[in-house]
Amino acid sequence: MLLPPLAGTACDETGELMTESTDSPPRYSPLHAVHVAAGATFTDFAGWQMPVRYSSDLAEHHAVRTAVGLFDLSHMAEFEVSGPEAAAFLDHALAGLLSAIELGQAKYSLLLAPEGGIIDDLVVYRTGDSDFLVVANASNHDPVAAALTERIGGFDAVLRDVSDETALIAVQGPVSRSVLEATAGFDAPGLDELRYYRAIEGTFRGERVLVARTGYTGEDGFELYVHPDLAEAVWAAVAKAGADHGIVPAGLASRDTLRLEAGMPLYGHELSLETFPVQAGLGRVPAMAKAAFVGRAAVEQGPAADAPALVGLVADGRRAARADYPIYADDTATEPIGIVTSGALSPTLGHPIAMAYVTPAFAEPGTELSVDIRGTRLAFRTTTLPFYRRKKD
Repeated sequence: MLLPPLAGTACDETGELMTESTDSPPRYSPLHAVHVAAGATFTDFAGWQMPVRYSSDLAEHHAVRTAVGLFDLSHMAEFEVSGPEAAAFLDHALAGLLSAIELGQAKYSLLLAPEGGIIDDLVVYRTGDSDFLVVANASNHDPVAAALTERIGGFDAVLRDVSDETALIAVQGPVSRSVLEATAGFDAPGLDELRYYRAIEGTFRGERVLVARTGYTGEDGFELYVHPDLAEAVWAAVAKAGADHGIVPAGLASRDTLRLEAGMPLYGHELSLETFPVQAGLGRVPAMAKAAFVGRAAVEQGPAADAPALVGLVADGRRAARADYPIYADDTATEPIGIVTSGALSPTLGHPIAMAYVTPAFAEPGTELSVDIRGTRLAFRTTTLPFYRRKKD
């Protein structure tokens, strides 16, 4: 994963992004007025009203693959961790070895339950010798806050929720760096040398911006962490600089198909409290060399031998397998051997793709399977992830 995934999203038969609504009053991004003016269609996402699309899912998807797209990710959850034992606390609380990352480096990690399931997947940035920024999924804000608060006890470290003080704008696509370099008022020395999963300090009109190079689309891209009061001005400046490069605002629907093509797991679909890291292909994320971390014993023991494994699925034709569609060994089988977790007709590849959990006996790449698509069994075959890899410079 590049930026932490969107949690709890799905698509219906038409490709419409759907989420579970909440009973709480809706929350709005600091860029909400900008989205309204741009004609965005909104969806309820973890209690936030977020743009699902502006014009066309396909147009927004292709813009990111071929040029550049502009995303509002201000609904994400951010936590600052600081203090003499901040690194030791994160080593204890998370599955990865966070104390080993360098200043300006980012690391993908997992927040595990004691039983080994995944509470959330997240990205951690080292912003100082004893300072870190933890970025979590929007829908997992409360569970992450609760787990980190509980686990920090006994450590000389301070946890601060800065979600409401942070807006997040992502510039994604092969010409994203050129757009940022042309953005008036934006200055980030070293941008041309910024490596993948790294971050640097920049400014916009003299105000601090944390510039990261992670992403969640399978393309090159950058993320700008700014104060909410600065968000509209940054968005407008980037949009203006990208006008000659074909920049378009992009919503959650295109972000979902982009991350699916890149084989990136989505919390609530591929990841959950019932999922062990190894099942999702994330067996290398937990740092088993560490003496201890929450969930270590469960991870070491591992899931049951017949626990389902995550695979990619591809098919010919045009009918996509969607989340929760059952998978069978063949057309005549009566008992399912797996379930689709995410699926779409790939805009880039032109054929159906999906991620799914299947029993280990059917996980070998090239295995022919049958997916029940609304009462009709269609042929799919397993494949390795990702479905799409960008051509690197």
